Amino acid sequence: MRKIEIYDTTLRDGAQAEDVAFSVEDKLRITEKLDELGVRYIEGGYPGSNPKDIDYFKKVRKLSLKSSLVVAFGSTHRPKHKVDEDTNIKALLDSKTGVVTIVGKTWDFHVKEALRIPLKENLDVIHSSIFYLKKHVDKVFFDAEHFFDGYRDNPEFTMQCLLSAQDAGADCLVLCDTNGGTLPADVKEITGAVLSKVTAPVGIHAHNDSECAVANSIIAVDLGASHVQGTINGLGERCGNANLCSVIPNLQIKLGLGCVTDEQLRRLRDVSRFVNEIANLRHFKRQPFVGDSAFAHKGGMHVSAIRKKPETYEHIRPEFVGNSQRVLISDLAGKSNILRKAEEFGIHLDPDSPQLQDIVTTLKELENQGFQFEGAEASFELLMKKALGLHKRFFDLIGFRVIVEKRKEGEEPLSEATIMVRVGGRIEHTAATGNGPVNALDNALRKALDKFYPALKDVKLHDYKVRVLAAGKGTAAKVRVLVESGDEERKWGTVGVSENIIEASWQALVDSIEYKLLKEEG
Repeated sequence: MRKIEIYDTTLRDGAQAEDVAFSVEDKLRITEKLDELGVRYIEGGYPGSNPKDIDYFKKVRKLSLKSSLVVAFGSTHRPKHKVDEDTNIKALLDSKTGVVTIVGKTWDFHVKEALRIPLKENLDVIHSSIFYLKKHVDKVFFDAEHFFDGYRDNPEFTMQCLLSAQDAGADCLVLCDTNGGTLPADVKEITGAVLSKVTAPVGIHAHNDSECAVANSIIAVDLGASHVQGTINGLGERCGNANLCSVIPNLQIKLGLGCVTDEQLRRLRDVSRFVNEIANLRHFKRQPFVGDSAFAHKGGMHVSAIRKKPETYEHIRPEFVGNSQRVLISDLAGKSNILRKAEEFGIHLDPDSPQLQDIVTTLKELENQGFQFEGAEASFELLMKKALGLHKRFFDLIGFRVIVEKRKEGEEPLSEATIMVRVGGRIEHTAATGNGPVNALDNALRKALDKFYPALKDVKLHDYKVRVLAAGKGTAAKVRVLVESGDEERKWGTVGVSENIIEASWQALVDSIEYKLLKEEG
């Protein structure tokens, strides 16, 4: 099997993404996770640029990595400095990695306008930097910056840059689409031309400004490139880099090329989510391969088919990348969707039972009113149990009142909720304040029920979303409230719909509490 080197630059290129900032500890934790995934090279940072990266390279030596080699990244020596006196080159060697990546100019426009040196001198800078580094480290990769743009303007000069790097002993010539504007047809033509003229291994480093980074990477490999650079979840400057969460499974599963082991590939979704959590970014539901929606099915015809043969509507088995199949519930659902969800919930439901059709009918009626159960599966489970006579009432509402009072300009308003509920034969009447009317109502309800159901103390409200459903009605519009709650073991979503936002919130809050109590009873 042909092997492809996966080179991860999340810690350097990925950290340049807007809204992303990794601490040294973050970078060390991600390094260990990437090692578990089995990527061959982990670019740790640019030791010549900041103290944080210098600290990282000191501390990463203490990690016991099994699959990966840590790489230091830097630029060619400055034209006016001798290579052995250049501070950037010295910083690379001080990082004490066995592998170094050196970036150099290959677009004549940059050489003339940014470096302001003759083209011949740029070739000498590339050669002397790599030749010197090769005396001190095991491997040197040459990142040919702006290679594709440069090739279109002056193919002879860009090829001279590659040949200069190759002559100096570069272990891989990495073609960089630095501006991310190259289309697949051009990558195919230019990469093919390069491969016909060089003997050193060729790699690809694609940015995603034209939404082609993954496709460009795959095309380069298909032509003969053996080294792919990218980031987890496509993090990176501007629109990001080639997304390794798509590159790796496409190469390994679709093209049959060796990148990581099958066991490591099953960790892909876990690594994707881990990096997003460390970066404090929301998970992209529709991300191919690893997103929550990547193998989610909504249409009744689709669900009916995948229950027989998953490959009818799935391009790979989700388990290959650590993901799982999901069936969504909506007004597009048919009996197959309901039966599949019943299996997930551990509910026995006869395909020929009249209750099944009742559930389908109720679902479609509720969704017509504005309910949405795709993000509120706990509410749907309660709906099913009510239809099947499996639901239990834990309390009855006698009434509640919510007051919002603003005493003077410039002060935050005060919110207070009073509630009266019946639990068994007892009536509980209590009040609570909160950060807004919904939070006050939630606090009052918990306060009233805690003494009867202590398990509710573990429940936290993680997210609260409001969606206006009917445009044109202004403040009288119907709204849908989605609530995400959780305890130490799980998270669950519930929904409520009403013209009154407090009533919609109440419906979602009650479902959340009833779901928790039903699960506690087993």
